[in-house]
Amino acid sequence: MAYETIKCELAEQILTITLNRPEKLNACTATMVRELIDVFDRADRDDEIRVVIMTGEGRAFCAGADLSSGTDTFDIEALLGAVKRTPDGRVDYGDRKISDSGGQLTLRIFRCLK
Repeated sequence: MAYETIKCELAEQILTITLNRPEKLNACTATMVRELIDVFDRADRDDEIRVVIMTGEGRAFCAGADLSSGTDTFDIEALLGAVKRTPDGRVDYGDRKISDSGGQLTLRIFRCLK
C-alpha cells in the first residue's frame, strides 16, 4: 500500500516507519492514524518482521495532533462519515467505529510486541 504521510522500509527483518510530514513537524492527522494502523496490522501478520522502529522525518518526531483545521479537527462525521447516534441525537461514543484513534493505534503496537 502506498502511504501519504508515512514511509516504510523493510531491511534485514527490520521495519522502519518514518512519520513523513516534516513541514508540519510530523503532526498527526486522521490519515496518518489510518496509515499507521494499517502498517502495524500488516507487520503483525508478517512473521519475517522481527523489529519495528518508528522515527520522524526532519527535526521533530511528532508535534502531536495537527490542529490546523481548527474545530473541524474533531468533527467525527467529517473524518468517518455518518456515525451511530443516541435517540436524542448525540453521538453514541459506545460505537467502536469512533473509539479513540490513539487507543486503536496503541492496540496495534502492543499486538506487534507479542
